[in-house]
Amino acid sequence: MLPINGGESISLITALLLGLTLPITALQILWVNLVSSVVLAMTLAFEPPEPGVMKRAPRLRNEPLLAGFVVWRVGFVSLLFLAGIFAAWYWAMHHTGDQAIARTLAVNTLVAMEVFYLFAVRYLDSPSITLKGVLGTPVVLLAVTGVVVLQLSFTYLPLFHRTFGSAPLALTQLLFAVAAGVTVLVILELETALRAWRARRAPGASSPAPG
Repeated sequence: MLPINGGESISLITALLLGLTLPITALQILWVNLVSSVVLAMTLAFEPPEPGVMKRAPRLRNEPLLAGFVVWRVGFVSLLFLAGIFAAWYWAMHHTGDQAIARTLAVNTLVAMEVFYLFAVRYLDSPSITLKGVLGTPVVLLAVTGVVVLQLSFTYLPLFHRTFGSAPLALTQLLFAVAAGVTVLVILELETALRAWRARRAPGASSPAPG
């Protein structure tokens, strides 16, 4: 939740500080938080333990929850979300000049990044792009399906257009959102592989505690 909310907050703060148009409205952020962020985060409670989890060193009793690797992951993913949101906004404005379309694409890009981040965050020390990682658990797949249906409603139903100021998107625009989500997953997979390589180069080093 922290990286997702961090990306949303930083995008709004950046827009305000630079005097830019908000890429996502406050009401649209409320939609994202209620419909996708919370639902997707809750599915992690049904995930089986990551392989090798019992080989990790225990967390120190006086260690804060936000420290070391967790702080790095929150900041890093927040910046990825920030980049995705603004990339979607500027790409849509450049091609359409329509604020409603640009904001709708930014929201869909944010949700797509959340979905792919869910698959990445399930395993902190193991690869996520595997058959097991892609299939996930039934609860995860059910939640993702529900989020996709709701997001399509947000994008194409007139009732949601009137309520949230959204607009229909073309197929190429939806593919942009999906591509942004895949990019987040690939980048985090590379980051996980790099951490694993560094751990192998430093024998005796403990794995990072899950956040």
